Amino acid sequence: MKEKLDKKVRRIDTDIDKLRIKIKDSNSLKLEENVFDEPTLKNLYKLSRKDFIKELGGSISTGKEANVFYATGPEKELAIKIYRITTSTFKAMDPYITKDPRFTNIRHTRRDIVFAWTQKESQNLKRAISAGVRAPEPITTEKNILIMEFLGENEVPYPQLKNITLEEEDAKRIFEIIVEYMRLLLTKANLVHADLSEYNIIIDPNTLEPIIIDMGQSVTLEHPNAREFLYRDVQNILRYFSRYGIKMSPEELLSKIQAK
Repeated sequence: MKEKLDKKVRRIDTDIDKLRIKIKDSNSLKLEENVFDEPTLKNLYKLSRKDFIKELGGSISTGKEANVFYATGPEKELAIKIYRITTSTFKAMDPYITKDPRFTNIRHTRRDIVFAWTQKESQNLKRAISAGVRAPEPITTEKNILIMEFLGENEVPYPQLKNITLEEEDAKRIFEIIVEYMRLLLTKANLVHADLSEYNIIIDPNTLEPIIIDMGQSVTLEHPNAREFLYRDVQNILRYFSRYGIKMSPEELLSKIQAK
């Protein structure tokens, strides 16, 4: 078993060397072996050749379908989101993408769904930003890799809403901004986040402004389950902010979000 593991580590070392990217913490990357399969390494190599990535750093977060890494580019800090091709729960992804009219023609294979999901998140982020929602700016994609602006300080990402404690006055202001973002997504971007909660909102500690993240599953209003997803988002936000004394029915919040 040890010999087999050593061979895997040596192979990852060799593959990383081939990338021609400066690796800031290669030991931490070795622990993410299921992310760095051969196709992903080739895609990273393409991005480095195109001068998008200069230095690849350590892990920022690990989700159900993707890992996010810190990186630097020629001019700015980056967040590199890599969707895992071999271990992504693509069956859970399928309802969000095959019913989306923008992606009805994709093949129902794991690889094609993951690639389309990456494109979908990039498109959704662009639409959200254009509508006036604060979200990470997407820079480029390559197959299962999405490069975005890094939102944080000293290589540490801004905290998730779930990990901070707010004063009631600040909580009310952040709640109102989130409601406005939900309204803009719906009425200007024609989108429903579809997984909005304290896990997918980060807070800029300098301004105490919320930032919406993780929009791969977001759907247009033409999606047959869009209203169901919106109602779930509303319930999640109301549940979280009830701890700060904010009381509102889902119907009241929906009326605010749907206002033109």
